Amino acid sequence: MKSIFIYNPESGKGKIKKHKNFIINELSEKYGEIECVETTHPNHACEIARTCTDVDYLFCSGGDGTLNEIVNGLGSLSKKPIVGYIPSGTINDVSRSLKLSKNIKKAVKILKEGEIFSHDIFQVNNQYGIYVCCAGLFTKTSYTAERKAKIKFGKFAYFFKAIKELFNSDAVKISIKTKDETIECNCAILLILNSKSAGGFKLNRSADLNDGEVDVMLVPCKHKKIHFVSILKVINVFLFGIKKFENNKKFIYRKLSHFTLTTNSGACINIDGEKSDSGEFEFKVLRQALQIIVPKK
Repeated sequence: MKSIFIYNPESGKGKIKKHKNFIINELSEKYGEIECVETTHPNHACEIARTCTDVDYLFCSGGDGTLNEIVNGLGSLSKKPIVGYIPSGTINDVSRSLKLSKNIKKAVKILKEGEIFSHDIFQVNNQYGIYVCCAGLFTKTSYTAERKAKIKFGKFAYFFKAIKELFNSDAVKISIKTKDETIECNCAILLILNSKSAGGFKLNRSADLNDGEVDVMLVPCKHKKIHFVSILKVINVFLFGIKKFENNKKFIYRKLSHFTLTTNSGACINIDGEKSDSGEFEFKVLRQALQIIVPKK
């Protein structure tokens, strides 16, 4: 059995680095010798994961960004290791969906005693994601909030950044084409979810994470600038979740597995909290493509 532990030393105010020996010692009781690698630069976790063709278990710790790097590294591999995740970021949306603990002792116990869940991931052109793809209002905060602010204020750093957005945001021109229809509109926000949580909000409590489909929600906007009424609609989605509005004619909701997404040139999409590109994208769900350890039911 071959195992590796990849961790982000900056995540969670450095607590994983302080406890890495405990983590390795505990996990090695079940999984044998474990190689330990500390990331040193952006995308390092992706680079390492991409080489794990003969690894049985890949354990990792960091925020949603670190997990996204792991997913991108493993995405194209025909044989992927089983993933064990210790969340240590600011928001940790994936861990909220999977009921993973931020407490290190509890998280390690889950990795030793949990069960394997086959989780969907998605591919957007040549990138991969596991829980969210979005554009529009509030969706830039995950990569524009300064690291120092996140350390000092935690998730409130995102809140402060989001407030600034309210007063100077343009609508996003979106086109979604499936084999059955074409949806075109200006919208205040586009949410493509494979998660129960995004941005720290329970946006989709009833989400099915391995059914081969994603939940797509658009909040249409009539004007070039996002007006107060559209802002209220977006806030309601975050407060009450997307299912409350799936049959509301003022919103657009679909469950999809494969489609083409086009955005206007000024609107970059956000994949798992990381900035991506604008333009045209082929979006497809890879059903049950990632095995991850979760608590036993």
